[in-house]
Amino acid sequence: MKGERLFRQLRVTLLTLMAVVLSGCATTGDYQDPRDPIEGFNRAMYSFNDGLDNMLMKPLAKGYKAITPAPVDTGISNFFGNLADVGSAINNLLQFKLERAATDVGRVLVNSTIGLLGFIDVASNMNMQKYGEDFGQTMGAWGMDPGPYIVLPFFGPSNGRDTVGLVVDWYTDPVRYVKPNHWRYSLIGLRAIDTRADLLSASRVLEEAALDPYEFQRDAYLQKRRHDVYDGAPPPEPME
Repeated sequence: MKGERLFRQLRVTLLTLMAVVLSGCATTGDYQDPRDPIEGFNRAMYSFNDGLDNMLMKPLAKGYKAITPAPVDTGISNFFGNLADVGSAINNLLQFKLERAATDVGRVLVNSTIGLLGFIDVASNMNMQKYGEDFGQTMGAWGMDPGPYIVLPFFGPSNGRDTVGLVVDWYTDPVRYVKPNHWRYSLIGLRAIDTRADLLSASRVLEEAALDPYEFQRDAYLQKRRHDVYDGAPPPEPME
C-alpha cells in the first residue's frame, strides 16, 4: 500500500508540474526555439537530472556492466523488452494497427514460452518485428499535438503529450502488478539500471560530440518521437 501511495503522489506531482509548466508557457518571453518555450526551466531540470545521473545512475550502471556477463545482460534486457511488448500490443490495438498488435502478441507468446520468460528473444530470430508503441505515440496517431518540450525531474526529456502517456503506460506495464511489493520495486530498479547501462556508449558520444548537450538531447528526442509517431515516415515539417 505504501508503494501505491508513493506512486500516486509521484503521479500527482508530475501532473501538477505539467500544469504549472503549461500555464507558464503563456507568460514566458522571448523563445529561442518555439518548441521549447520554457527553456530556462528545462535547462535547470536537465542540470538536476545530469547531476543525479553522475552521482547515482551512471556509477551503478558502470558497476552493473562490469560484473554482469554479457549473455546475462542481454537476457535481462530481453526480459524487460518482452514485458514492454505487452503495452505495445495494447497501443497498436488502440491505433487500429491490428497486424502489428497481433505481431506484438505473438512476440510475447513466443518469447514467454520458447524464450524462457523472455530472456531469449526467439521472436526476433523468427523475423517477428518489435514495434515499441506507447500511449504517447497513440495520442500522436489520434492527432494530438505534442505540446511544449518538457524535461521531467528523474524521467528526463518529454513533452506535454508524452508526460500524460507516461501515466497511462504505467497501467499497462506488467511490472506494476507484480506482488509482493519488494519484488516490484526490485524489478523497477533493475530495469532502470539495465536501461542506463545500455545507454553508456550513447552518453559518452553525447559528452564528447555535442557543443550543447541540452540542445542535442532535446533535438534528438523531438526528432525520434516524431519519427516514432509516424512509424518512420513523418511528413515534411511546416516551414517557419
